[in-house]
Amino acid sequence: MPRPIQATIHSAALRHNLNRVRLAAPDAQVWAVTKANAYGHGIERVFDGLRAADGFALLDLSEAQRVRALGWRGPILLLEGAFEARDLELCSRLNLWHTVHCDEQIDMLALHKTHEPHRIFLKMNSGMNRLGFAPQRFRSAWTRLNALPQVDEISLMTHFSDADGPTGIAEQMARFAEATCDLPGERSLSNSAATLRHAQDAAVKADWIRPGIAVYGSSPDFPAHSATDWELRPAMSLNAQVIAVQSLQAGDSVGYGSVFVADRAMRMGVVACGYADGYPRVCPTGTPVLVNGQRGRTVGRVSMDMLTVDLSPFPDAGVGSTVTLWGQSAQGAVLDIDEVAQAAGTVGYELMCALAQRVPVVLAD
Repeated sequence: MPRPIQATIHSAALRHNLNRVRLAAPDAQVWAVTKANAYGHGIERVFDGLRAADGFALLDLSEAQRVRALGWRGPILLLEGAFEARDLELCSRLNLWHTVHCDEQIDMLALHKTHEPHRIFLKMNSGMNRLGFAPQRFRSAWTRLNALPQVDEISLMTHFSDADGPTGIAEQMARFAEATCDLPGERSLSNSAATLRHAQDAAVKADWIRPGIAVYGSSPDFPAHSATDWELRPAMSLNAQVIAVQSLQAGDSVGYGSVFVADRAMRMGVVACGYADGYPRVCPTGTPVLVNGQRGRTVGRVSMDMLTVDLSPFPDAGVGSTVTLWGQSAQGAVLDIDEVAQAAGTVGYELMCALAQRVPVVLAD
């Protein structure tokens, strides 16, 4: 039989989460962000659940080709734009909208031969200091683009660095508003955190929102708010089975390095999941799991193919019992991926994206 571990992608949860972000920003159009192979979920697997979006936003051309191959004829936005001049040829052929964030991309467009002008999203660096034109250079970049016959409509965008925390977005919003005050074109500003926390402001909501992590059921500002607080549902569940049980006495240790030592008699379940499956090796003793739908904990060090959980509170659990590493259990209980990520000192994004290829994945509603 196959090794007893499986990830499940929940289409109904994707549809629910997409609707949830729409409710947070009524009347705005929605980019479903599907970069990084849909945050590790798989573009082909999430497409049906997200096809009610107004467009798909992603990074590379191969992902854009996959979305088009699925039959999508609506907008697709390349969030980092073209990386070299020949990328623009595929943008023309696939009718891709693309971001322009630097002078070199404008230079490429100026030399590009196309029968159909391109839809551009001109990006401002309002304080994130990754991609985009500084506010004082934004207008000149817009003027250059607007003069090109290769360019059709120009939309305006930026990205918030602190929408998920107390610093907030006011300073970046002010910079963006000042630099774009009389420029035409649609606006796109809000990621998941800005959408859920700030989109009651019409200027923040703008014309397009760009939800990513919220669509997949993870909270963009955990632990201030959980996914449940935001009424989000996990789009990915990772479940494995107990493949062995060990009985420990006080003083016995578990796993590499003997980092966990029993202080009493205990039952340990060995679970068919390890860091080669994408479960973080750094998760310490006490990382939450669900054992047959009931909340439990890991013990000892995570190894390549296995981890161990405390079965002492679950006398009926044994070989074959299901352990939910994150997501939804068969009993309906939910373990937020953000809790596991917090134990690992990281964020839910990384756990989703790190799901290993060797893990079987199934699609469910």
